[in-house]
Amino acid sequence: MNKAFVKEQDSAEDDDLPETQALPSGTKNYLTPGGYEALRKELAHLMNEERPAMVQIVSWAASNGDRSENGDYLYGKKRLREIDRRMRFLTKRLEIAEVVDPALQTNRDQIFFGATVLYANQQGQEYRVTIVGVDEAEPLQGKISWISPVARALTKAKLGDTVTLKTPGGIEELDILEIIYPD
Repeated sequence: MNKAFVKEQDSAEDDDLPETQALPSGTKNYLTPGGYEALRKELAHLMNEERPAMVQIVSWAASNGDRSENGDYLYGKKRLREIDRRMRFLTKRLEIAEVVDPALQTNRDQIFFGATVLYANQQGQEYRVTIVGVDEAEPLQGKISWISPVARALTKAKLGDTVTLKTPGGIEELDILEIIYPD
């Protein structure tokens, strides 16, 4: 049947979190102060700017008559559902957030949440990563989640240590070259 004749329905699946953003059960949602602020700003932007603008567009489109073939109306309703879903997600994540300021870390010779670490693998390739919260991880920018395999291998290691990382390709050893915490 053509999609034009099928009524689009909201489903319970809309509230499910993507696998990459799901927290392990029983863990806290750790965030750096910057990560918490970014999520809070995104929620405020959605609530105060994007959603009201989209509601206005949907209202205008609805006043144009036949809604079944009104692209502005159909797209607007879909976009409103996406915005509402993201707002629910952000609200839930901010409610359970625990802000950890890495600048307050007193044990700076060991790797913990918020540390920026320079390490080398067995081939001599060097990588610089910062251990951050699940919601602020951006691997391509060197920000890895504290629950990622690399972060778990690095956590609690000290400068000069060699840690073992289990990968699908086998066991890899990483040498800790530098540990930095923000001031």
